[in-house]
Amino acid sequence: MIDDLGTPVPVLGEVGRVVSIVPSLTEAVAATAPGLLVGATDWCTHPPDLDVQRVRGTKNPDVDAILALAPDLVVANQEENRASDLDALRAAGIAVWVTDIRTLDGAFASLTRMLAACGLERPAWLDEAEAAWNALPEPAVRRRAVVPIWRRPWMAVGRDTFTGSVLQRLGIDNVLADADERYPRIHPGHLPPHDLVVLPDEPYLFTADDGPEAFPGVPAALVSGRLLTWYGPSLTEAARVLPAALRSS
Repeated sequence: MIDDLGTPVPVLGEVGRVVSIVPSLTEAVAATAPGLLVGATDWCTHPPDLDVQRVRGTKNPDVDAILALAPDLVVANQEENRASDLDALRAAGIAVWVTDIRTLDGAFASLTRMLAACGLERPAWLDEAEAAWNALPEPAVRRRAVVPIWRRPWMAVGRDTFTGSVLQRLGIDNVLADADERYPRIHPGHLPPHDLVVLPDEPYLFTADDGPEAFPGVPAALVSGRLLTWYGPSLTEAARVLPAALRSS
């Protein structure tokens, strides 16, 4: 089997134990095959009742703890996880499947293939999510937005991102889509013309009192970071909730 990076993944026999080191992928596996996951990161908050061994974070996974769980497969992501950690797992004989999800359409295909690597058929929730996005009408009006993800220092969504693809489908063009970096540092006072600021609640917890004041005179939309940046079962809810949340700003 070949993952999203074109790397052969030596999945041997039936997959019965999976460790996920990406919150979105954790939710996707858990929603499809409860009981298949044996390990996940400390940041894997969905499903809320997930009861598995925690293996620290996406950027600093406890490789020894993962090895001790003896997984048949570890699922990861090119953006979220460090290549050195994935190489360490492979060197120890663990099969690692790496996703690379940068567009909304790409998410549906990538998740289908990742779940197949886990020995799972395409689930109903993924069909429902794709149908929900396909059913959305074409936006009548387009807006131009900046999408901060951090402050101190300020950083925002740049080029070639899943978040940018989601917003584009909703009629919102990222003014930093041509940036040299995927998540460039910014200065709120020195940005291309825009008529909207989209402020998610993760990875930085933007609130009504922490974020909008840095962009005076520009409407701000406070949205769920999970709905804006996660690819998995949350995609169905995102198609239902995000359009209204962004229109109201």
